[in-house]
Amino acid sequence: MANGRRAANKAAPKGKSAAARAKPRSAARVRKHREKMRRAGMKLLQIWVPDPAQRGFAAECRRQSLLLRNDPHEREILAEIEAIADTRGWT
Repeated sequence: MANGRRAANKAAPKGKSAAARAKPRSAARVRKHREKMRRAGMKLLQIWVPDPAQRGFAAECRRQSLLLRNDPHEREILAEIEAIADTRGWT
C-alpha cells in the first residue's frame, strides 16, 4: 500500500491541494446554476437560522413547543395552514 500511495503522490501536481484545484470548477458550476435560476425568475435568498447542533437547541424547541401545546389559537392556525397547503408530491 505504501508503494501505491507513493506513486499517487508523485502523480499529483505540486502546489495546490485537490480541493483547491476543484474550486474553479465548483465555482463555475455554482455560477452557472445561479444564472439559470435567475433566468427562470428566481432570486437567491440567504438567511441565518439557528444551528440545530448548538447546545440547548433541542431544549429550546421543546420549551417553545410546550408553550403552544394546548393553545387554541395555534390549533386554529395549524388547521388553516393544513386546509390551504398544497402538499401534492411531497412524499
